[in-house]
Amino acid sequence: MSAVLNLKPEEIDTAEKRGKYTVSVIGCGKKGILYAVAFAEAGFKVVCADSDQSIVKRVAKGKTDFSEKETEAKLKRLIGTKQLSVTSELKSAVSQSDIIVMTVAAKIDDKKSLNYAEVENSCKQVGAALRHGALFIYMGTVGFGFTESVIKETLENTSGLRVGEDFGLAYNHMLCSDEQSVSPASSQEFWVAALDKKSLEAASTILATLNKCVRKIMDFKTVELAVLFTAAKQDAETALANELAVFCESAGVDYSAVVKLLDPQGSSFSPTIAEERNRKEAYFLLENAENLNTKLRLSKLARQINEDMVKHTVNLLQDTLRSCGKTLRRARVAALGTVKPETAADRLVKMLEKKGAKMSLYDPLLGKSETLSTSHALKRSLNEAVESADCVIILNGYDQFKRLNFQKLRAVMRMPAAIVDLVELVEPQKVEKEGFIYRCLGKGDMKK
Repeated sequence: MSAVLNLKPEEIDTAEKRGKYTVSVIGCGKKGILYAVAFAEAGFKVVCADSDQSIVKRVAKGKTDFSEKETEAKLKRLIGTKQLSVTSELKSAVSQSDIIVMTVAAKIDDKKSLNYAEVENSCKQVGAALRHGALFIYMGTVGFGFTESVIKETLENTSGLRVGEDFGLAYNHMLCSDEQSVSPASSQEFWVAALDKKSLEAASTILATLNKCVRKIMDFKTVELAVLFTAAKQDAETALANELAVFCESAGVDYSAVVKLLDPQGSSFSPTIAEERNRKEAYFLLENAENLNTKLRLSKLARQINEDMVKHTVNLLQDTLRSCGKTLRRARVAALGTVKPETAADRLVKMLEKKGAKMSLYDPLLGKSETLSTSHALKRSLNEAVESADCVIILNGYDQFKRLNFQKLRAVMRMPAAIVDLVELVEPQKVEKEGFIYRCLGKGDMKK
């Protein structure tokens, strides 16, 4: 058997010792990049592989789709020192690796059906190049039974090798959504699962170099469900926050003031339009329930409530503009923050455009020469985005938006104008002092 499957903690307790082993990370999305950087910083030699040539070219320059400056700085440095490399040749990366980490996950189509084609295809390519004695760790979110019935069988069938005898197979999960940037080195606990002791010990030993908080489970299905249940719990809590926030808007009560009574230290029980936060996990769980002929009424309702928050935000914006004596049709609306395709922010912008609003977008995390893969035109500066605007929508809690000068905004916007703050980033008193109408989720027209 390979040395990887018999590793002792003392054999990789320094960066120098870890440098003897190569890790290939399959998938250059957010989770893949975070793990690639973490493994490289720990001392492992890392090859990051993705089938999308445009993504490979971008990452090779030290850039990511989630545009996080700290991560991009680390990525650029690690590529420069050749501790980390990027390729579109998946089989080549796997054939030279002792450890294969795959983060590729299922896609959700417009009909909310799950498509596993990319995951299965990636597993076939890995299996075709898998070395005897290597360790494969899957880190994507999957449905109940998927790791054992699809990933294990696909790897075994394409490689001709057997799990536990010829190579190791483990499942590890770390919650990481489009709205979160959780480092693998954080205090968040790793859940590591395998069907055989050798795979479990090897995966736990290797992952412990990134995070000491590792829990070992000799069963894939238990961890798969624990992941889905965690997401379902978060989804239900978000749905309740969203529903109560909408109630407060109708009642003329400030939702955040009520929540502060419940938790004076600050609560995460906040309304949001970011319905994609647990979207994939929710549909995995609902599909599993349907296959088992079981109804998950609360989970289904929570998902619908959260997805409906975009429509509610459009209505909130319409009502806010009416308070300014304006209509949404032909209004100029500046959206501040990241608008990625197939996200709630993207849906919001498209719905506003469909209602007749003229949108301008500004993302401070993108450089002047960069463009995000979106159909919307991006402005080069904040001033350009807000010029002659009737309303500003704050989508993200970026530092630049915390320092908005409302006196200057008043000079360039078409007053009376509104600030719709979807993340409660700015102080309402400062906004209203400059003559703006302020709205946020959970705070409608308090004068009604």
